[in-house]
Formats: sequence, structure tokens, C-alpha cells
Amino acid sequence: MNDIRRSILWVVFGLSMVLIWDKWQIHNGHQPTFFPGSAPVTAPAATSSSAPAAPAADASLPTASQAAVAAGGQAPTTAPSAVAQRYEVSTDVFKLAFNSEGGSLIGAQLLRHAEATRQSKDQSAQPFTLLTQGGEHIYVAQTGLIGGSFPTHRTPMTLVGAPVNMADGQNQLQVRFESAEVGGVKLVKTYTLTRGSYDIAVEHEVQNLGGQPVSPQLYFQLVRDGSTLSSETPFYSTFTGPAVYTAEKKYQKVEFADIEKNQAEFVKSTSDGYVAMVQHYFASAWLLGDGVARDNFARKIDNNLYAVGSITALKAIEPGQSERVQTRLFVGPQEEKVLETIAPGLELVKDYGWLTILAKPLYWLLEKIHGYVDNWGWAIVLLVVLIKAAFYWLNASAYRSMAKMKKINPRIMEMRERLKGNPQAMQQEMMKMYREEKVNPLGGCFPILIQIPVFIALYWVLLSSVEMRNAPWMAWITDLSSPDPYFILPLVMAVTTMIQTALNPLPPDPLQAKLMWLMPLMFSVMFFFFPSGLVLYWITNNVLTIAQQAVINKSMGVPLKFSMPKFS
Repeated sequence: MNDIRRSILWVVFGLSMVLIWDKWQIHNGHQPTFFPGSAPVTAPAATSSSAPAAPAADASLPTASQAAVAAGGQAPTTAPSAVAQRYEVSTDVFKLAFNSEGGSLIGAQLLRHAEATRQSKDQSAQPFTLLTQGGEHIYVAQTGLIGGSFPTHRTPMTLVGAPVNMADGQNQLQVRFESAEVGGVKLVKTYTLTRGSYDIAVEHEVQNLGGQPVSPQLYFQLVRDGSTLSSETPFYSTFTGPAVYTAEKKYQKVEFADIEKNQAEFVKSTSDGYVAMVQHYFASAWLLGDGVARDNFARKIDNNLYAVGSITALKAIEPGQSERVQTRLFVGPQEEKVLETIAPGLELVKDYGWLTILAKPLYWLLEKIHGYVDNWGWAIVLLVVLIKAAFYWLNASAYRSMAKMKKINPRIMEMRERLKGNPQAMQQEMMKMYREEKVNPLGGCFPILIQIPVFIALYWVLLSSVEMRNAPWMAWITDLSSPDPYFILPLVMAVTTMIQTALNPLPPDPLQAKLMWLMPLMFSVMFFFFPSGLVLYWITNNVLTIAQQAVINKSMGVPLKFSMPKFS
């Protein structure tokens, strides 16, 4: 039975190695070895829109080449149009850039978040750039009208008033763009920026200056290239791409590869929710009010550019009349408490996956602890202490079982050597020994398995929380979201893992015993590339586990010594 327990652990470990190797292959641009379906798709650009069949929507949306021009040229590396003008506006949290072509938002620097981590070799103090146009990276927010010859995000617009910065004591700042008359329609776009807020109010006023009623449709979209983040490693990755939220299906991620294959699945028609573009720590999202019918779309535009957005139909506008549509644009960090106050479900862009039900309470507790200690590193340590305390008696049961196994392990080894030519007798003798000593071979396995989801959830909390970014702990650890620059924490983690392994009883099989000792070394290699906060959490867990095992072993009269296999 002890062999069965070890086999289960090795199956889990082997599957982990398979997944890591597959990620490594994909990271280096090769076809995956084991899971071909996860490979990036390199099919030609889709020629038909995946937008829902709104009236005249597909035919009227800008074509691939038009969208590329709006984003800065026919390809990501092409310079912006010479006739377009760039306007910059600053608040206490933003430095924004607007384009006179369509009045689009083409740049957003987050002043409270550094571009380069303090722990990296690049000590740049530049603010973090989320939206951008130019160079090899494109990420912009666009809106316009369709359903006729109306102003789009490619239509030249005039900035009303000079661009200004938010003054001290000023709570709001408005940026207003007006188009010329196109097809009898004038579009006025007003951005309202609020102090301390990443939530931008965007009003669209559609004026009918012609002699006939018009029924345009308003579209709003986020356009981004399909490149992954430079911070990703083959050992852990986070989602980058579009997402759609509705009350019907909740949060749905849309892979770039699925868009290319025209196989993206999400709610196409709804009257609530939002569309978003998500990456590690940061996101952008277009939000309409609930009750406003809209059609969602996600499609490839051109040359590695992808768009996610919505289309909403306006009621007929009579000559001389106008229609106003209020939307909101979120551009900022994935701060869970802030996202919850902006719109229902917006906090889900901070993706915990299937363990959200466990991860959200853990984040809440982590944040409460941080409120007392004012240090995210020590908050992580104290949170792990609380979790270990909550599972103390469950762990004690597991460690007592391990101690019993370790106590009788010499007898098992002697019996295996004596009966190695008779497997059936060996199994019977082993089961008899377990009954006499009242040992459950799986007693140390099940209590630990029960806790695994909790620690996986905590892993995702620490990996996903933007609060870890540039957050110092102590001494040389000045950024909990970056790897330890001197590899001290990973080395400590490797040592504590090996000590913990040595306190466990060795498998009777010599080969399994050797493999059990190699596992911590192989596992520790990955942690050299993990964020410091994750390694700190693992070290804390290891140290507490070792301390509890040592106390229980001593209380049961089991000598506290390391079990070392023979490698010779």
C-alpha cells in the first residue's frame, strides 16, 4: 500500500513534467509534443468577421486594412498617418494619448505602476504603458458608427479646446472630439476623466444634421496584437487575450487561436456585461449599461491584430435631433476591490480559474493581513501560518501515520529482502504487519490531498495579484512579482523540500526511494524562475511542515533522523 501511495504521487509528478515540457515546446515556437491542440494557430487571417449578424454590421465595420490604418498603418511596425494628430492629457493616475483620427484612445500610461520592476536589470522609472500605438506593439480603444456612411474610428475629428492636465484640486477633466458631417450625421465623443479613477466615462452624441431620419449603430472595440507578454516563462503562464462577460454565461475567455480558426465561443447577443482585453495584472474593458441590447464580436483584423467589441443599435433619429449613448471604458490594473465597484463581474478579469470559490476568500484574508502589517511579503508568511493552523489537526493525523510508517520501515525492508522471491507471501506479511501495528498506509496521503486545492488557490492568488508587482519584502527582495535576482529563496526552498522529504519514510523499493529524492531537485529548478512571492509562500509552508513533523515524531518516540536512499 505504501507503494500505491508513492505511485499516486509519481503519477502527479510525471503529468506535471509532461505539461511543463509541452509549454516549453510552445514557448520556443515548436509544435507541442503531447497536446497538439494547444499549439498556436498559424492559419491565414480570417476573411470573414466573427461578429454577430447585426443588421449591416459585418458589411459596414471597417475592413482589415482600414482597421490597420486606424491602429497606425497597414502593419504594426508602420508609422501613424502623417495627417493624424496626437493629443496628450494627464490626470493623477493616467497619461493618456488621443488620436484625431476617430478620437480614439491610442495610449495609456499608468502613473502609479512602474514600467520596469525594481528587481530587473532595467531600472527604468517610466510609468507602465498599457495602451500604445507604434513600434511592434499595438493596443488601442476605438468607437464609431456603422449602418451607413457615418463617422467611424477612421474619420478625422477635431479636439474642442486645448488638451490640458488635471490641476490640483480638480476632480474631473473632459476631452471632447467632434467630427465633420458625414452622411448627414455628426459624432461628438466626450471622455470624462475622474481623479483617482481608471474608469473613464465616454459619451457618444449622434446628431442628425440631414433631412432624413437615420438609424446608425454604435460600435466600440479594443484592438490588440496577439503577442504574449515578455514576463511569461515556460514554467508558468497567464492568459492574454479577449474576454466576454454576460449574466448568462459569466466570464468567457477567448483565445487568439480560436479567433483565427473562427471557433471562438462566447455569448453573441446580450443586454448586459462587458467586453475586455486581458493580460497579466492589467486589463481594459468597454462597459454599456444593463438593459442596452448589444451584439458582441471577436475577430482577427489584420497582421496579428485582433479586436473584441460590441455593437448596439440606436433608435431612429429625426432630422435636427440627437441621441446620446453613455459608455464607460476601464483601463487599468486588476485591483479586485476596485473592479468590484465598477461593474458586476469585472473583478473576474483577475482570473483564478476553477478555484475562484477558494481563491477569493484567500485574497480577502491576505488583504486584511496586509492592512495590519503593511508588507505583502510578511502578509504572505502570516497567511500561510493561518492556513497551516487551520489544517493543524488534519496534518497531525497525516504526520502521525508517516511516523508510524517510518517506525516500522526497517522491519518492512528486512521482510522485503527476506521474501523478495515470493511476492504473494511478501504482500500477505506486509498487510499482517500493518494490522498488528494499526498503520494505514494511505493515512498520510489523504489528509494532504484534501489541502491541495487550498494551496493551488493560494498559488493563483499570489500569481494574479497586481499588488505583488514592485512590492518589497525585505533586504534584496524588492519585487515579489519577479524572480529572486540572487536565487537565494529558490535555494532555501530546495533545501527545505529535501529536509521535508528526508523526514518521510522511504519507499521499500530502492528505485522509488531514489526517485523520491530526485523529485525535490527537479521540482526546485522551476522555482528559480518563479516570482519571489510564490517561492516565499512555498518556503513558509515547508518550514512549518518540517516543524510539525519533528514535533509529532518526537512525541511518538520516532527518532528524528533523515532517511537517505543508497545511490551507490
